[in-house]
Amino acid sequence: MPASVTDGRWSNWAGNQSAEPSQMVTPGSAEELAAVVKQAGEQGRTVKAVGSGHSFTAIAAADNGVLVRPEALTAVRELDRQAGTVTVESGLPLAQLNRLLAAADLSLTNMGDIEVQTVAGATSTGTHGTGRDSGSLAAQIKALEIVLADGSVHRCSPTEEPELFQGARLGLGALGVISAITFGVEPAFLLTAHEQPMGFEQVLGDFEQLTGVNEHFEFYWFPHTDRCSTKRNNRSQGPAAPLAPFKAWLEDDFLSNTVWEGACRIGRAFPKSIPAIAAVASRAWSERTYTDLAYKVFTSPRKVRFIEMEYAVPREAATTVLCELKRLVERSDWQISFPVEVRCAPADDLWLSTANGRDSVYIAVHLYRGTAEQGYFTAVEQLMTAHQGRPHWGKLHTRDAEYLAGVYPHFGDFTALRDRVDPERRFANGYLRRVLGD
Repeated sequence: MPASVTDGRWSNWAGNQSAEPSQMVTPGSAEELAAVVKQAGEQGRTVKAVGSGHSFTAIAAADNGVLVRPEALTAVRELDRQAGTVTVESGLPLAQLNRLLAAADLSLTNMGDIEVQTVAGATSTGTHGTGRDSGSLAAQIKALEIVLADGSVHRCSPTEEPELFQGARLGLGALGVISAITFGVEPAFLLTAHEQPMGFEQVLGDFEQLTGVNEHFEFYWFPHTDRCSTKRNNRSQGPAAPLAPFKAWLEDDFLSNTVWEGACRIGRAFPKSIPAIAAVASRAWSERTYTDLAYKVFTSPRKVRFIEMEYAVPREAATTVLCELKRLVERSDWQISFPVEVRCAPADDLWLSTANGRDSVYIAVHLYRGTAEQGYFTAVEQLMTAHQGRPHWGKLHTRDAEYLAGVYPHFGDFTALRDRVDPERRFANGYLRRVLGD
């Protein structure tokens, strides 16, 4: 049965990227996907796969090419308790994966703070959470199935086509279209979250201790203030003590989304009000503790739309960079309504991982959708690159292949693999040509 075909315009979640593909296809199996790729090759068209559109870059844009949509590639192929793995198709949203694992009393080891992405979209762009010992979603992949430029379907793992596996776990969509992923999973566990307001100087002064004793530590700094909101997540023997439903809705949905949306709109219309809004917002997050299933603690609803830039810097540079960032804001005329998010990750071995070979700290800056850039992202990027920062592949940046080759030790290994499996650049687009070269 052939994949369904439609026409139309595609845009991402934030609304800052769009494309007009020659056609959009929705394959329902690896075989249908392979036929789509093969036919595109015969017609001389490029192919791009898209997930839920939560990348802020044009990584999934397919102008004049074939856009592969994920809605029909959502099957759960195998859940192997003995091996500690689950194999799912590439278009399955993380939210569904989390719930099917929870029903089987299983869990991913770590995850990011939202769960609306597809599994392939999240892993291919390097989506991560925060963790002292546990890395990104891509680092939890045990095997994957991928359709290459000639339409052939390949299964790869550490023992099957290991070089392809090494590149494709976090492959930016540059090597082929992933059709299925096998994740390592473990028995379901509880996390106790302790959220606490702290001063900026205290957080940075205690940063090594906070990141060392907690399994998962992150914080948000509110520009134009000296206040932060910190979150410590650690495994718990229980019992579960989740937030009461009304309290969870009030604080994590109504205040964090509905009220925050209104505050951002006021700030966008009246920029000079933003410091006052920031002062109020930084006091709105009070101290609280709760215990729940891991995915419920790791993730939360994010409905307010924004654009984002995020860089990974070497862990040893993090406090220096954050102090410099604060001074930048204080010296500028910027009006920044969104807090700066700071997370951690251990070193890993994925070729294009932002944490490849070094313990890393992620620093993310945001602007409410429609807000003038003001030079904020430009100055932040200059600061990050001065400290060998690596940009998140799915978040806004201006780096090119020349810069990236200097901060990724295995950049040449990845591009050589790309030359081998996609010499005609079937999976290229403007973004990939910039960050990987022609």
